[in-house]
Amino acid sequence: MTAFKGIWTQEFWRCVGAEFLATLLFVLLSVGSTVDWGAVQQQPGPPDPPDPVLISLCFGLSIATLVQCFGHVSGAHINPAVTAAMVVTRKLTLAKAVFYLLAQCLGAVVGAAILYGVTPALVRGGMGVNTVNAGISVGHALVVELFITFQLVFTVFATCDAKRSDLSGSSALAIGLSVCIGHMFAIPYTGASMNPARSFGPAMVTWNWENHWVTHLSSLTGFLGASKTTSSFRTCSDITACTHAFIPINTMQLINWHSRNPYL
Repeated sequence: MTAFKGIWTQEFWRCVGAEFLATLLFVLLSVGSTVDWGAVQQQPGPPDPPDPVLISLCFGLSIATLVQCFGHVSGAHINPAVTAAMVVTRKLTLAKAVFYLLAQCLGAVVGAAILYGVTPALVRGGMGVNTVNAGISVGHALVVELFITFQLVFTVFATCDAKRSDLSGSSALAIGLSVCIGHMFAIPYTGASMNPARSFGPAMVTWNWENHWVTHLSSLTGFLGASKTTSSFRTCSDITACTHAFIPINTMQLINWHSRNPYL
């Protein structure tokens, strides 16, 4: 099969190994923030639940750090939705994508297993398994996950576009903030997945598959929507040209006149 002819190179397996390690670290570090250490508190009364802001920051900063560390090796997808979006937009070969997906899922399981092993049973709680809030329907959860996955994948494309000359700052930080925002919004609804591997690891370790399909279906629709939107948008220079083409001439004259007379 010609699609898989390049898999026996050292560079190929270095990329796959980087995805495995990056996803392992991501799940271990970020899902660790959901551990309910309040369950062992000494004061009377029910324990305080994990802070959603702390969880959001931990997930976002973990992604930002790992993208910075592994981006030059494998692209640091750390997310099957991102990998699939890269295939759809022809930025990644099918062969590499298949092994990336396997590495990400395996890394997530190993990361979740390590966290499970080092965490006392009393405070494990749900181990960060994504579940649908009892107050909303599965359909509502699907919509929420669709939109947060869309904004994440769209951010990845927007900040990693080699054709853009207006980019400055850190792409890794922008992607991390996107993950953070998604969690701040969606934790009360679904626990905020936007990453099938991140959901798969804890679900496998705890064997809790309740409504697990929501994560995969929303990721599929989310990355397809982001991929289509990205490909349909024009580059910055094209947008500028279109903007000037559709502004009436008298308005353009007014803009030019005002630029020459800023105080009038």
